[in-house]
Amino acid sequence: MDAAGKHSEIALEVDGRQRTLRVDNRMTLLDALRERLGVTAPKKGCDHGQCGSCTVLLDGRRATTCLTFAAAHDGARIVTAAGLADGDRLHPVQQAFLDQDGFQCGYCTPGQICSAVGMLEEVKAGNPSFVTDDLGGEAELSDAEIRERMSGNLCRCAAYPNIVAAIRQAAR
Repeated sequence: MDAAGKHSEIALEVDGRQRTLRVDNRMTLLDALRERLGVTAPKKGCDHGQCGSCTVLLDGRRATTCLTFAAAHDGARIVTAAGLADGDRLHPVQQAFLDQDGFQCGYCTPGQICSAVGMLEEVKAGNPSFVTDDLGGEAELSDAEIRERMSGNLCRCAAYPNIVAAIRQAAR
């Protein structure tokens, strides 16, 4: 932080690459990624945390980057949809979105994919959702369970049936 307390120098690992930058303490993580680092996978949709287009994996958990300050995440590990692939080999969720035609215009797709990856990890960890029947057991990944867990990610093209099918495929 500078002497006036208005700027901070932060280090981030973004898609496997160490990055250092100086940010205004009021700058969102989304703006730091897009405007300062040129990372364009997370999209600016609503800028109010309502659409999920800016979702990334932040230290392994899904997060809407438009609602968090970059300065609060010094040392964080960020994975965007662009960083999920292993070279030319797509992540299983990315492949499932292609196989199931889980996108139309594609604007929300990076956030949908990151959210789906994070959601599947939450299921694997045994974290229940609002619609989970057995809170003590393993959540059955029904369509209703997928829709509830993905409800923070909106698709203006309404590709929801294909998104659910893609997540179901990736979960196998």
